[in-house]
Amino acid sequence: MEPIILAYIGAALMMALPGVGSAFGFAICGNAAIGAMKKRSEGFGSYLILSGIPSSNGIYGFIAFFLTLGHLYPHYYDINYVQAGAIFGSGLILGLVSMFAAIKQAEICASGIASIASGQPLLGKTLMFAAFPEFFAILSLLCMILITGAVF
Repeated sequence: MEPIILAYIGAALMMALPGVGSAFGFAICGNAAIGAMKKRSEGFGSYLILSGIPSSNGIYGFIAFFLTLGHLYPHYYDINYVQAGAIFGSGLILGLVSMFAAIKQAEICASGIASIASGQPLLGKTLMFAAFPEFFAILSLLCMILITGAVF
């Protein structure tokens, strides 16, 4: 296999996996929000804010993909296996961490949505708890930037 193919697989993983996690996360929160609106429709703004939180992980995947393409395009013919392996590995790390972070954030946010629907004013506190999985997704993005910066 040519090194460039391995690198493009890594770039695809860093875009696809966080996107899948964000889509699942938004669906989890959206389902919770629809159920919550049956109980208390005036909380729609809070439900919408919490439903959008897992989407940030897909944005991190897109940022990583965009930065990686900047390394791949000018080096298309001369990329080596070390560089391709670094892109693949960092894409796998970022993809998996961001995908699971989005899903776990969604579970936290869905619990917050249910609590708000039952009359508890927990938007701010739920956002604080949802920030913890987000932190690890940000770390995986920084890891990807450092790894690719070291080999190019």
